[in-house]
Amino acid sequence: MVLVFATNNDNKVKEIRAMLGDAFDIITLKESGIDIDIPEPHDTLEDNAREKSTVIYNMTGKNCFSEDTGLEIAALNGEPGVLSARYAGEQKEPADNIVKVLENMLGITDRQARFRTVISLIIDGQEHQFEGICEGTILENVTGGKGFGYDPIFQPTGDTRSFAQMDTNEKNAYSHRAKAFKKLVAFLQAQQ
Repeated sequence: MVLVFATNNDNKVKEIRAMLGDAFDIITLKESGIDIDIPEPHDTLEDNAREKSTVIYNMTGKNCFSEDTGLEIAALNGEPGVLSARYAGEQKEPADNIVKVLENMLGITDRQARFRTVISLIIDGQEHQFEGICEGTILENVTGGKGFGYDPIFQPTGDTRSFAQMDTNEKNAYSHRAKAFKKLVAFLQAQQ
């Protein structure tokens, strides 16, 4: 099955291809000849994921999926949430986002957080959503050089390392995105 992945984020594409293996042919926006940055104007991950998959489905008529992911920190009332990619500004600079989180967390002892991913899949015009959650804590310092986004300051529950200290397979054992994609894959396999 061929699926268009409505993202311009090469790191996410690499993660997804590693999870899905050869079962599905994942085509990126770039590989589809689409060069747009789809807006994320909504207040929820669900609505932003739906926005992206709907735009691409309407443009291509092909089965597609998108995802929206947010880091939700309890002590910051769920921030950065839907603003995770642009928490420190529209330049979407991960290092700046990390600095802002660490500054906002200064002196806070409750460091509970979670990553949450929502996938919007459109097959034959019908939308289906899948959610994955990874509970963890925000570290006090940047730790590790792998991964992307907030990985250097997020430690998943059940491990002593940050996501940025793990290789892709180790991260996928905990990952919110991996959990959501396992649900997506199970759904797709049931359709075949």
